[in-house]
Order: sequence, then C-alpha cells, then structure tokens
Amino acid sequence: MMDWTDRHCRVFHRLLTRRARLYSEMVATGAAIHGDRQRLLGFDDSEHPVALQLGGSDPRDLATSARIGEDFGYDEINLNVGCPSDRVQDGRFGACLMAEPALVAACVGAMKRAVKIPVTIKCRIGIDDQDPEVALFAMARAVVAAGADALIVHARKAWLQGLSPKQNRDVPPLDYALVYRLKASLPDVPISINGGIAGIDEALPHLDHVDGVMLGRAAYQEPWRLLAVDPKLFGEAPPHATMKDALEAMTPYIAEQLAQGTRLHAITRHFVGAFHGVPGARAFRRHLAENATKPGADVSVLRDAIALVDQNATAFEAA
Repeated sequence: MMDWTDRHCRVFHRLLTRRARLYSEMVATGAAIHGDRQRLLGFDDSEHPVALQLGGSDPRDLATSARIGEDFGYDEINLNVGCPSDRVQDGRFGACLMAEPALVAACVGAMKRAVKIPVTIKCRIGIDDQDPEVALFAMARAVVAAGADALIVHARKAWLQGLSPKQNRDVPPLDYALVYRLKASLPDVPISINGGIAGIDEALPHLDHVDGVMLGRAAYQEPWRLLAVDPKLFGEAPPHATMKDALEAMTPYIAEQLAQGTRLHAITRHFVGAFHGVPGARAFRRHLAENATKPGADVSVLRDAIALVDQNATAFEAA
C-alpha cells in the first residue's frame, strides 16, 4: 500500500509472523529505474519472504525494473493492476490496465524473460461498466498464458469514474464467489483473494476455495492480528508471544535506523494500531504522536509509550 507498507512497516510485521509473505508499497517503474534505488527498494534481510510490487505498463521498463528488484534480493515481482488513484491512471497503470489484458500479458512476458523469480499479478475483478465475469477471466487467461506464476484478486470492481480511491476500497460490492469460480477454472494456478477480509478467522473459510488470502488494511490498522497467522494457519508459534514483546524486539532496528538519520516517527507511525482495543491504547498513541516527532527522540519514547498499556492486556493481542 503506497506510503504505508514501507521497509519499517515490513520489519515490524515480520516480528509478528514468520510465514506470511510481505509486499512492498507500489513502486513506479520510472522511480525504480531513475530514482534513489536504495531509498525506494532497499530492505532489511529479516523481511524475507518479501515481494516488490511494481506499477507500470511499458514491457521494457517493467522488465528492467523487475531485474533491478531481483538484483536487490526480492523473492517475487508483483504487477499492480488494481490501484484506482488518479495519479496511477494518468500514468496508464494500475486498475485501468484491466481494460488491456493483452498489454498486461506482454508486460508479464517481458518480466518473466528478465528474471528467474516468480512474477505475479494483483488485479480487480473489473472496472467501470465491465462485466466482471468477462473482464476477470480474460485478464487471468491472458497473464497465465504469458507465464504469470500466481494471481491475487481484489474481489471488487474499481470505478475509475465517479468514485474516489478511498471509496473504491469499500463502496463497490465484494464478489468472493467470482474469485472462487476463477480458481475452479484454473485449478493449477495459485490464486489468492483480497478485499474486506478483517482477520485470520475470516480468512480461513476462503482457503477452502482459493490458495491464499491477502490482508491489506486489516494487517496495517490492527497489526496484532498478524500474531495469529503462524499458529492458526501453520501450526507454529509466532515469533513473539505478545505485541509488547514484538515492539521491544524492534528496538535494535530502531536504534540502528536512528543512527543512520531516520526520524523516530517514520518508524513508530506504523505502530498506531498495535494495541487497538486494549486498555491504554489511546495513551500509547498519544505519547507517540506527541513525542516521536521531537528532535532527538529515541527508543525511550517507544518504551515509555508501551508502559502506558495495561500490563495484563495480552489475550486480545493474540486473538
């Protein structure tokens, strides 16, 4: 998610689950090729397995960007065919590409020839007045024929005319059954579902029909939910028993980043939902908001914020 799932967020999330695959925020091909690559693409080794999500529509540029991502050490390259923002539409990528399955297939083919790691697609079920039953299946068949290794489907249309990007996350109705039908028609292709899934318990029934579930806003806004991924999906203990333990485990990374000039708030802004619903959560958020932006703020600010959370409030964190 652009401006959210940056490297600091991903390091944090990896301390909550060893097994979930993490995805970068979308990086446009122009930025990947011409921008500050270390700032845009660099990541911590602890993040693996981690995928680089690209935005673009030029096969040559996407092939170059995919190669750059592979050289950086990413485990997967994912092409965004679902973002509905105006900025993305102006660049002719994201959800508007749902209208051009042949072009997307050409992009996939170019990336597949350029790299050895998996190339995947994240798409919508359609845009505007498209019939999703036609649009989604046409896109899926085209990219699979071009060599796509997997599809992630946000089970909503994107309305590029008439709805804002924020509205596009909630207003168009979800059609999970359509994604299930897509999987049934492509049994050998890994297909994951996305959209409106609020937690691990809600994810489990989908796994009777598809191969994976992607969490976006739920994982970001209430990251404590990720503590349940390894126990409930893989029968393994989470990396840390509680959110407090995970945040304490973040402190060496934070200290290292501060020494390199990163501001504390750039990291702690990802912790806002860490104790959602737990007594003391509001005080935790307030303390970070008021103190993490101050010059010289260090890990003691985070520790002081954690101390404001009810020391006995652990059951909700691992629910």
